[in-house]
Amino acid sequence: MVYHSSFVEEEGIAIACGCPLLPLKSHIKGPAPVSEQDSTDIIDEAITFFRANVFFKNFDIKSSADKLLIYLTLYINVALKRLEGCRTLAEGTKAIINLGLEKVPVPGESGFPFPGLFSSPQSQKEAQLFRDYLKQIREETSGRLLSVAYRANGTPNKWWLAFSKRKFMNITTS
Repeated sequence: MVYHSSFVEEEGIAIACGCPLLPLKSHIKGPAPVSEQDSTDIIDEAITFFRANVFFKNFDIKSSADKLLIYLTLYINVALKRLEGCRTLAEGTKAIINLGLEKVPVPGESGFPFPGLFSSPQSQKEAQLFRDYLKQIREETSGRLLSVAYRANGTPNKWWLAFSKRKFMNITTS
């Protein structure tokens, strides 16, 4: 059974492209509200559930936060593929930074991995808000992923990097 997000309550949460802009435990500049450091956020859930959810070909969406969980699961999969050949934490950090510098497509643009999952932006302002949120969430996810994909001594954690070979929802990524 697939793991779903616990963030089902959307009261007071801004929404862009049908996706809730959930709070993050982040110091990275962006549109996401700041969450308490001792609480669980959507990135914690995505990393925790990744190794179980990556095996599924279908994902039954129970809340709009599940859409974000799906997006993050695919992003973690892409990031692990980039880390696959990196033998040290320094090499992995460089690969992740390069991934973070890539253009972030939004729904309706070519390159967006889930057409139909999120609604197309109604305005340029909404598109920019969603792009900024996705960029912020990707950067924060990358930083946290490095801490699990590499051990404290800087060597790769094979129990994480082995999942780079999986295809989430039969989506082939580069």
